[in-house]
Amino acid sequence: MTSLRTGPDERARCSWVGDDAEYRRYHDEEWGHPLHGDRALFEKMALEGFQAGLSWITILRKRPRFREVFAGFQPEIVAEFGPDDVERLMSDAGIIRNRAKIAATISNAALVRDLPAGELDALMWSFAPAASDRHRPRELGEVPAVTAESTALSRALRARGFRFVGPTTMYALMQSAGMVDDHVDGCWRAT
Repeated sequence: MTSLRTGPDERARCSWVGDDAEYRRYHDEEWGHPLHGDRALFEKMALEGFQAGLSWITILRKRPRFREVFAGFQPEIVAEFGPDDVERLMSDAGIIRNRAKIAATISNAALVRDLPAGELDALMWSFAPAASDRHRPRELGEVPAVTAESTALSRALRARGFRFVGPTTMYALMQSAGMVDDHVDGCWRAT
Protein backbone atom coordinates (compact mmCIF):
# COMPACT_ATOMS: atom_id res chain seq x y z
CA MET A 1 0.00 0.00 0.00
CA THR A 2 1.30 3.43 -0.87
CA SER A 3 1.62 5.88 1.99
CA LEU A 4 0.36 8.92 0.06
CA ARG A 5 -2.68 9.59 -2.06
CA THR A 6 -3.32 12.69 -4.13
CA GLY A 7 -6.80 14.09 -3.67
CA PRO A 8 -9.04 15.90 -6.15
CA ASP A 9 -7.45 19.17 -5.00
CA GLU A 10 -4.03 17.80 -6.07
CA ARG A 11 -2.77 17.70 -2.46
CA ALA A 12 -0.85 14.63 -1.30
CA ARG A 13 -2.31 13.17 1.89
CA CYS A 14 -1.78 10.16 4.12
CA SER A 15 -3.31 7.33 2.10
CA TRP A 16 -5.64 6.16 4.89
CA VAL A 17 -7.87 9.07 3.89
CA GLY A 18 -8.85 7.32 0.67
CA ASP A 19 -11.50 9.03 -1.47
CA ASP A 20 -13.94 9.96 1.29
CA ALA A 21 -14.62 13.72 1.47
CA GLU A 22 -15.34 13.63 5.22
CA TYR A 23 -12.11 11.73 5.86
CA ARG A 24 -10.22 14.35 3.82
CA ARG A 25 -11.79 17.16 5.87
CA TYR A 26 -10.98 15.33 9.13
CA HIS A 27 -7.39 14.68 8.03
CA ASP A 28 -6.86 18.27 6.90
CA GLU A 29 -8.65 20.13 9.70
CA GLU A 30 -8.52 17.94 12.81
CA TRP A 31 -6.21 14.93 12.84
CA GLY A 32 -2.86 15.93 14.30
CA HIS A 33 -3.97 19.45 15.29
CA PRO A 34 -3.28 20.14 18.98
CA LEU A 35 -6.54 19.83 20.91
CA HIS A 36 -6.92 21.17 24.43
CA GLY A 37 -9.70 21.42 26.99
CA ASP A 38 -11.24 18.91 29.35
CA ARG A 39 -14.56 18.73 27.45
CA ALA A 40 -12.91 18.34 24.05
CA LEU A 41 -10.53 15.65 25.32
CA PHE A 42 -13.35 13.86 27.14
CA GLU A 43 -15.23 13.76 23.82
CA LYS A 44 -12.14 12.35 22.07
CA MET A 45 -11.75 9.74 24.82
CA ALA A 46 -15.39 8.71 24.54
CA LEU A 47 -15.41 8.51 20.75
CA GLU A 48 -12.11 6.63 20.62
CA GLY A 49 -13.60 4.18 23.13
CA PHE A 50 -16.68 3.71 20.95
CA GLN A 51 -14.39 3.20 17.95
CA ALA A 52 -12.64 0.18 19.48
CA GLY A 53 -13.21 -2.69 17.06
CA LEU A 54 -14.72 -0.45 14.38
CA SER A 55 -13.43 1.92 11.71
CA TRP A 56 -12.93 5.57 12.57
CA ILE A 57 -15.04 6.70 9.59
CA THR A 58 -18.02 4.95 11.20
CA ILE A 59 -17.57 7.06 14.33
CA LEU A 60 -16.88 10.21 12.36
CA ARG A 61 -20.13 9.83 10.44
CA LYS A 62 -22.05 9.22 13.66
CA ARG A 63 -20.30 11.99 15.61
CA PRO A 64 -23.06 14.61 15.17
CA ARG A 65 -25.60 12.23 16.68
CA PHE A 66 -23.20 11.22 19.45
CA ARG A 67 -22.78 14.90 20.31
CA GLU A 68 -26.53 15.39 20.34
CA VAL A 69 -27.43 12.44 22.56
CA PHE A 70 -24.44 12.88 24.89
CA ALA A 71 -25.23 16.56 25.59
CA GLY A 72 -22.24 17.86 23.67
CA PHE A 73 -20.03 15.64 25.82
CA GLN A 74 -20.33 18.04 28.73
CA PRO A 75 -18.99 15.87 31.56
CA GLU A 76 -21.17 17.46 34.26
CA ILE A 77 -24.33 16.57 32.30
CA VAL A 78 -23.27 13.12 31.05
CA ALA A 79 -22.17 12.18 34.58
CA GLU A 80 -25.79 12.50 35.70
CA PHE A 81 -27.16 10.05 33.09
CA GLY A 82 -29.09 7.24 34.72
CA PRO A 83 -30.67 3.92 33.70
CA ASP A 84 -33.37 5.62 31.58
CA ASP A 85 -30.66 7.45 29.64
CA VAL A 86 -28.76 4.22 29.08
CA GLU A 87 -31.92 2.63 27.65
CA ARG A 88 -32.55 5.72 25.50
CA LEU A 89 -29.01 5.48 24.13
CA MET A 90 -29.28 1.73 23.58
CA SER A 91 -32.33 2.29 21.37
CA ASP A 92 -30.71 5.05 19.27
CA ALA A 93 -29.60 3.65 15.90
CA GLY A 94 -27.65 6.87 15.24
CA ILE A 95 -24.85 5.83 17.62
CA ILE A 96 -22.92 2.68 18.47
CA ARG A 97 -25.25 0.78 20.79
CA ASN A 98 -22.84 -0.96 23.11
CA ARG A 99 -23.95 -1.01 26.74
CA ALA A 100 -20.43 -1.36 28.15
CA LYS A 101 -19.15 1.60 26.11
CA ILE A 102 -22.15 3.73 27.06
CA ALA A 103 -21.68 2.89 30.74
CA ALA A 104 -17.95 3.66 30.49
CA THR A 105 -18.68 7.04 28.91
CA ILE A 106 -21.04 7.93 31.76
CA SER A 107 -18.64 6.78 34.49
CA ASN A 108 -15.71 8.49 32.74
CA ALA A 109 -17.76 11.69 32.62
CA ALA A 110 -18.20 11.54 36.41
CA LEU A 111 -14.44 11.15 36.83
CA VAL A 112 -13.77 14.16 34.58
CA ARG A 113 -16.43 16.22 36.35
CA ASP A 114 -14.77 15.53 39.69
CA LEU A 115 -11.30 16.61 38.53
CA PRO A 116 -10.15 20.19 39.03
CA ALA A 117 -10.68 22.26 35.87
CA GLY A 118 -7.88 21.65 33.38
CA GLU A 119 -6.67 18.49 35.09
CA LEU A 120 -7.66 16.05 32.32
CA ASP A 121 -5.97 18.25 29.73
CA ALA A 122 -2.81 18.56 31.82
CA LEU A 123 -2.74 14.83 32.57
CA MET A 124 -3.17 13.73 28.98
CA TRP A 125 -0.72 16.23 27.53
CA SER A 126 1.89 15.30 30.14
CA PHE A 127 2.33 12.04 28.19
CA ALA A 128 2.88 13.70 24.81
CA PRO A 129 6.43 13.06 23.66
CA ALA A 130 8.57 16.06 22.82
CA ALA A 131 8.50 16.78 19.09
CA SER A 132 12.29 16.54 19.06
CA ASP A 133 12.05 12.94 20.32
CA ARG A 134 9.89 11.84 17.37
CA HIS A 135 10.83 11.06 13.82
CA ARG A 136 8.51 11.73 10.92
CA PRO A 137 7.15 8.44 9.58
CA ARG A 138 8.30 7.96 6.01
CA GLU A 139 5.51 5.50 5.31
CA LEU A 140 2.37 4.20 6.99
CA GLY A 141 4.13 1.00 8.04
CA GLU A 142 6.30 3.07 10.40
CA VAL A 143 3.31 4.44 12.31
CA PRO A 144 2.97 2.51 15.58
CA ALA A 145 -0.31 1.32 17.10
CA VAL A 146 1.02 1.58 20.66
CA THR A 147 3.90 3.49 22.23
CA ALA A 148 5.47 3.68 25.66
CA GLU A 149 3.70 7.02 26.11
CA SER A 150 0.26 5.68 25.17
CA THR A 151 0.79 2.71 27.48
CA ALA A 152 1.75 5.04 30.33
CA LEU A 153 -1.24 7.30 29.65
CA SER A 154 -3.53 4.26 29.63
CA ARG A 155 -2.11 3.11 32.98
CA ALA A 156 -2.50 6.57 34.51
CA LEU A 157 -6.12 6.86 33.38
CA ARG A 158 -6.98 3.32 34.48
CA ALA A 159 -5.43 4.00 37.90
CA ARG A 160 -7.93 6.86 38.22
CA GLY A 161 -10.83 4.57 37.27
CA PHE A 162 -11.27 5.41 33.58
CA ARG A 163 -12.48 2.63 31.27
CA PHE A 164 -12.06 1.89 27.55
CA VAL A 165 -8.70 3.68 27.60
CA GLY A 166 -6.34 0.93 26.47
CA PRO A 167 -2.90 1.71 25.04
CA THR A 168 -4.01 1.39 21.39
CA THR A 169 -7.08 3.55 22.00
CA MET A 170 -4.94 6.13 23.76
CA TYR A 171 -2.43 6.19 20.92
CA ALA A 172 -5.28 6.86 18.48
CA LEU A 173 -6.38 9.70 20.78
CA MET A 174 -2.82 11.06 20.92
CA GLN A 175 -2.74 11.09 17.10
CA SER A 176 -6.13 12.68 16.65
CA ALA A 177 -5.55 15.27 19.40
CA GLY A 178 -2.18 16.30 17.99
CA MET A 179 -0.10 14.97 20.87
CA VAL A 180 1.88 13.20 18.16
CA ASP A 181 2.09 14.04 14.47
CA ASP A 182 1.98 10.92 12.33
CA HIS A 183 1.37 12.58 8.96
CA VAL A 184 3.78 10.72 6.67
CA ASP A 185 6.60 12.37 4.70
CA GLY A 186 5.19 14.13 1.68
CA CYS A 187 1.74 14.71 3.19
CA TRP A 188 0.83 18.38 2.80
CA ARG A 189 -0.10 18.47 6.53
CA ALA A 190 3.24 17.09 7.75
CA THR A 191 4.99 19.66 9.92
